[in-house]
Amino acid sequence: MADSSLLNHETLGTENNPAIIIIHGLFGDKDNLKSVARELSEDYYCILPDTRNHGDSFHSDTMTYPAMAEDIINLADTLNIKQFAVLGHSMGGKIAMEICIKAPERVTSAIFADISPAAYDGTHDSIMDALSGLNLNQIKSRGDADKQLADKISEKGVRQFLLKNLKKTDNGYQWRLNLEGLKQNYEQISAAVSKGQYEGPVLFIKGGNSNYLTEKHQQEVSSRFNTAAVKIIEDAGHWLHAEKPRIFNRLVHEFLAQ
Repeated sequence: MADSSLLNHETLGTENNPAIIIIHGLFGDKDNLKSVARELSEDYYCILPDTRNHGDSFHSDTMTYPAMAEDIINLADTLNIKQFAVLGHSMGGKIAMEICIKAPERVTSAIFADISPAAYDGTHDSIMDALSGLNLNQIKSRGDADKQLADKISEKGVRQFLLKNLKKTDNGYQWRLNLEGLKQNYEQISAAVSKGQYEGPVLFIKGGNSNYLTEKHQQEVSSRFNTAAVKIIEDAGHWLHAEKPRIFNRLVHEFLAQ
């Protein structure tokens, strides 16, 4: 019988290669960073999970970073992977940080994409409100959903990203992600990661136009990752891996090859 607490996941590459676990951000799923996984899969065994309350993974009333980090470690244990690199974007970056701090002996190196360990205030409130306000009973197509969302979210790319979470069923459209669970746990999702230090190789990749990782976060970063390097992708925002995939993938590959 399948383990209902095991994260839904996909793997790319050969099991004999060094492993890397690639963790998506809030409202995302395992496909979000698949382009970087494809790029790495010749040299690395890439594991792409859906985090709890996202994609096709289990729904839960808890979304603390220690709990979500434990999900990833449990997945690694199930796949018999003792050590691995981690790459995480946004919320996924914070999960990756938590793993580094709680189980540093498991992590060979870490890449955090456009996120710091710090707490954030209400960054996604407008998106939560927009998704909650979507009347699923009135939606006959993704186009209908896009029109409804357009009043509150002007960026078409962001709407398309969010609408990947809609699935068509015999009873109309439903959310794949646990939207109510995300709303109830938003304070936990916005919280800082645990205190502690990770001494292994670390790379932060920042979008030049994003304010998720700035000088005001320096203390939170250096207190946990004092060996960290930082690379900036100019003219990229928070979704830097989608906006500048070639540069992002190259930075990841170069760092892992060191």
